[in-house]
Amino acid sequence: MLFTTNWLAKQFPSYQGRGQENITIKQVTTDSRTKGEGLLFVPLVGENFDGHDFVKQAIENGACAIIWDESKYLPDSIPNNLPIYFVKDTLKALQDLSSAHRTEVDPIVIGITGSNGKTTTKDLASAVVKTTYRTHATKGNFNNHIGLPLTILSMDRNTEALIVEMGMSNFEEIDLLTRIARPDIAIITNIGESHIEFLGSREGIAKAKLEIVNGLDKDGILIIDGDEPLLREKNIEQKKITCGFSEENDYNISEVKIHTTETEFVFSDGISYHIPLFGKHHAKNASFALALGKFLNIPTEKSKQALQNLKLTGMRFELVKGKNNVSIINDAYNASATSMKAAIEVVKQMSGFQEKVLVLGDILELGDHAREFHESVAEVIEEPITVLFTYGDHAKWIQAAVQAKDQKIVCKHFASKEELVHELDPYLTKNSLLLFKASRGLKFEEMIEAISTNEN
Repeated sequence: MLFTTNWLAKQFPSYQGRGQENITIKQVTTDSRTKGEGLLFVPLVGENFDGHDFVKQAIENGACAIIWDESKYLPDSIPNNLPIYFVKDTLKALQDLSSAHRTEVDPIVIGITGSNGKTTTKDLASAVVKTTYRTHATKGNFNNHIGLPLTILSMDRNTEALIVEMGMSNFEEIDLLTRIARPDIAIITNIGESHIEFLGSREGIAKAKLEIVNGLDKDGILIIDGDEPLLREKNIEQKKITCGFSEENDYNISEVKIHTTETEFVFSDGISYHIPLFGKHHAKNASFALALGKFLNIPTEKSKQALQNLKLTGMRFELVKGKNNVSIINDAYNASATSMKAAIEVVKQMSGFQEKVLVLGDILELGDHAREFHESVAEVIEEPITVLFTYGDHAKWIQAAVQAKDQKIVCKHFASKEELVHELDPYLTKNSLLLFKASRGLKFEEMIEAISTNEN
């Protein structure tokens, strides 16, 4: 049970039907197609849809209570005894309801944002925290003004720790999310160049990410990338903990080693940790989770085991096998110039492959900075990389920059995914390592699927 209709009546005092009875609400949904018992349906309104039009379907699928925009016509077909709560704005009602539920359950709240690595850090933090606390965390990419409230509203009443991811593309978006969730602990993974089209500069991105402190408890802590001056040099009211490779950080990472199936590193406590991820950047992401664990008094051995047995959200640097036992790194969920360069650096360090093939696509939302940041990716493309294939309107700048500086690397830009997949055929062997990396909008998983079925 999440709450009852009687509790809802206290949040939304304008209602009709059996609004004050103790009818159990087990799930909150904005999708009329959701089926189940004890559903609270919250119809949202968008540019091209109005959830109020689908209230009949929601009731048929198990909705036992509804939040309703008071300006909308209420169909006569709705049963008179069904609890209907009238509000001025159903989206704001959803957000207010989630904030009230967060207060009612009162878990330790950890909010995570950053240009890159926030979902991986969320997975790492969740793995560590759930060893000791009953933990609820963001699933998938439910990290915006709708997804975050739904994440909170799917939290059981016995939850002890809530971990929420906060995404954004413009100013004031993190401010809204952090005021809804009111974190006790906030983590900013880094400042990259994602959404620079809207925020103007890295300084603008830092300012937007730092909005997370607006909802942070005054006695809370902010855990940051201490190697980033835009974060390290920012003064805030709350306590700040820094993690990174510099010895000046509160928590330091050293002796990073990338193995065939994992990355190993030494943390400030002198202990060697292993994570089933590849790259120095993931060692830093793990350091945020370890710093969080230290603050929450989680035993070191539990944290170590949790990181070693990590389960990740999909399409984030997954190493999978394809046709002819070729090794494929599926990092097709999203991309920035920073994360793309980090992924390439990992590929360069992985041993045991004769061919190292990069399949790179467009990085979106860079605006006027698109050419500059795409060309910057070429800076790290060098031996032992042997092949570079690109696809997309902007990725051609990566290919052109590499071709201009290094004639040894096979470089080719493609107008179609089908042609690119065909050209990959000679490299589909057990001696090859293929990296697929692009922004989500390019749907690189289609190419990965095309070479992932082993027909031998």
